[in-house]
Amino acid sequence: MLAKIVYIVGLIAAIWCVIDIFKKPKLNILWKIVLSIAVLSFSWIGLLVYYFLVRDRI
Repeated sequence: MLAKIVYIVGLIAAIWCVIDIFKKPKLNILWKIVLSIAVLSFSWIGLLVYYFLVRDRI
């Protein structure tokens, strides 16, 4: 039960990150697609890397 909750929260957070990536006007479409695939592929790790390292730089 707890694993399902963690999975759903991670999925919602990853989708939120993808939406945030596509809202950035500075990035070209190829970079947006690469970042989105990385966040969705690596789930929690990709989410944390995006939020703490990449988000502030773009």
